Amino acid sequence: MSVRRPPPAYTAPADSGVHATSQLYRSISETASIPSARISKESFTIRPCSAQAWVVPAGHICRLTTPKGPQVGDLNIWNANNPRERMWAARTRQIHSTHVSVGDRLWSNLPYLRPLITITGDSLGGGQLHDVLGPDGKRNPEVVFGPTQFGGRVHDLMGTRCDPYVNLLMGGETFDFHCHSNLTRSVVPHGLTELDVHDVLNVFQVTGLDEDGKYFMETSPAKAGEYFEFFAEVDVLCALSACPGGMAPFYPNVLFFMLMIFSGDLSNWGWDDKEADMGATCRPLGVEVYQLADDKVLEGWKAPECPKYKGMHGMKMPPREEDGYTGL
Repeated sequence: MSVRRPPPAYTAPADSGVHATSQLYRSISETASIPSARISKESFTIRPCSAQAWVVPAGHICRLTTPKGPQVGDLNIWNANNPRERMWAARTRQIHSTHVSVGDRLWSNLPYLRPLITITGDSLGGGQLHDVLGPDGKRNPEVVFGPTQFGGRVHDLMGTRCDPYVNLLMGGETFDFHCHSNLTRSVVPHGLTELDVHDVLNVFQVTGLDEDGKYFMETSPAKAGEYFEFFAEVDVLCALSACPGGMAPFYPNVLFFMLMIFSGDLSNWGWDDKEADMGATCRPLGVEVYQLADDKVLEGWKAPECPKYKGMHGMKMPPREEDGYTGL
């Protein structure tokens, strides 16, 4: 008797708002090849071994790039007007996949649960949404970044940022430039603190699980000029850390892997103390923010609403006659 293969646990209907396959998103992605269709609003470079935070207004497009070659980045996203609402990596994994690409969305935490951004372009995933996804939402298997020989996939939601606490726990050393620390410094000017930093999307990073369920990482396949592009569904505050493992040679007593779990391009890491120059594997990341020149492209679009759950989780106020007071 054959055993039925278990289906994906979170499979929404094709016409569900979970999917970003409508003509709207195809039209947004098509503007990438028309220079006059986008107006540059902001552009900057994140230096190697550092991080920066910025705001992407709702209805705008943000493109992350690898201007000098392979480099992994740790990305956090918040609602710019309410930082309690932030990217929820776990639910996004369940709704979409452990590794995301065009047509997928990054969802916010409870009780908000709505897409903060929609991925519309991914050079490692085949290009723009309209080139990769058919109107039925099916991916063109010839253009997507398929699994590596070890089963690795790109743009990882399984792992998280490295931090100084696990550094002390596993190596007994103090270091202040992990991605967690970089992200913390970057958001302080925006009124946030370390407590607001959360699980990340590791852009341009290839990861997977081995036969024992152990998390592994491979060298980033990104070349100079790769991009990862998204559409802001609400005003979002983003923070991105360019992995700082390359600083390790200047701190010879610190174990290299603990300096940057997601270091540089991931071509040189490990728990062992190494003499190799990891600084050579750390490169900048680029950030570009665009406004659409033609408002008609967004005709019919509106910011997604939060679920209107009113159940109070089974709790309720007691009726007046049961509150223990009489004669009032």
